[in-house]
Amino acid sequence: MEKLLIEGGHPLEGKVQISGAKNSAVALIPAAILADSPVTIDNLPNISDVETLAELLEEIGGKTELDRDTLVIHPENMFAMPLPNGRVKKLRASYYMMGAMLGKFKKAVIGLPGGCNLGPRPIDQHIKGFEALGAKVTNEHGAIYLQADELIGSRIYLDVVSVGATINIMLAAVLAKGKTTIENAAKEPEIIDVATLLSSMGANIKGAGTNVIRINGVESLHGCRHSIIPDRIEAGTFMILAAAMGKSITVDNVISDHVESLSAKLREMGVMIEEKDDQIFISGSNNLKPVDVKTLVYPGFPTDLQQPFTSLLTKAEGSSIITDTIYNARFKHIDELRRMGANIKVEGRSALINGGSTLQGAKVRASDLRAGAALVVAGLMGNGVTEITGVEHIDRGYGGLEEKLKSLGAKVWRENITGKELEEIQNS
Repeated sequence: MEKLLIEGGHPLEGKVQISGAKNSAVALIPAAILADSPVTIDNLPNISDVETLAELLEEIGGKTELDRDTLVIHPENMFAMPLPNGRVKKLRASYYMMGAMLGKFKKAVIGLPGGCNLGPRPIDQHIKGFEALGAKVTNEHGAIYLQADELIGSRIYLDVVSVGATINIMLAAVLAKGKTTIENAAKEPEIIDVATLLSSMGANIKGAGTNVIRINGVESLHGCRHSIIPDRIEAGTFMILAAAMGKSITVDNVISDHVESLSAKLREMGVMIEEKDDQIFISGSNNLKPVDVKTLVYPGFPTDLQQPFTSLLTKAEGSSIITDTIYNARFKHIDELRRMGANIKVEGRSALINGGSTLQGAKVRASDLRAGAALVVAGLMGNGVTEITGVEHIDRGYGGLEEKLKSLGAKVWRENITGKELEEIQNS
């Protein structure tokens, strides 16, 4: 077990290369199950979730070849092996195995997914979609059992906008008989990315990126080569830390439209931002203005950036309010920021931040992926050394984080956790 240490107070400068989108990768890899010949995915992020999903495909008979940022998936010998436990519990995105395996084999057994603990995030909309397509779905001993004699296209209205449900229903529907219509579908760029891969494999999908997606089922899907879009959440995280500590930072390999809601808020705070082609140039400021933020489904302000943005708001003179309408339990980083001297209180779905106080290095713990990002931003801003445990959460979504930070001038390193400190963590 490791911890991440950050010596704060060092200004950052230079260029950072953004990786492929984590939230695309975790759906694209299971999607390859649907093909009958090899699928090659390029621009993969170097994160633990990618490795875990590749291992899951091996468990069901597939062969994978991972070389740096390229994964070749051979699905020819895959079969509907039950996956009630083990690696499937490590990440929430393992639920995409449900839609892909149901679509390909008409049956699946998948353990209820793990990943970040952000309070109740039900998969009822996923199940609603599977049942509408003709599957029988049961929950037995902590695993979801899916079975269908055949899948038939249907009209499905999502009661809440859900990225996961939209993608999972797409995966199950592309090989179903007839036409499927998903209404009130999510519009995130990652959904378009998945639809692009499936279309390259031979699927017939229209409307991805709008609130109505229409799918005409096909007999079979073939392999293809696909390059993942840039990670808008990683880009946003580096934009936030550039606003906090940057002299002049270039965020490279970014689609500016995908981070427009964040750019608008940063400009409102007084941050200078310039966009050009696939780059964003940012100059930080010591005179940040407070702002109010409400997370919304895309194209609104992303919930995945709420936590790191909260850290930035501690630097703004005055009072800010950040409200998360997506996950009401996504405030576990607040207690850790308080340890560092932040003046924040939580009321319901909102955090009230009285900014302007200087953060101090402390021993803190990342409770989930984006909370870890928030603590990295806070550590870079703070005086002294910040020690972050729970680094395994950060590794799920940010590949090569230390190297990228070091290239910008940050002082960051890892140490092994041993002895009494390890015992305390294991018993907590």
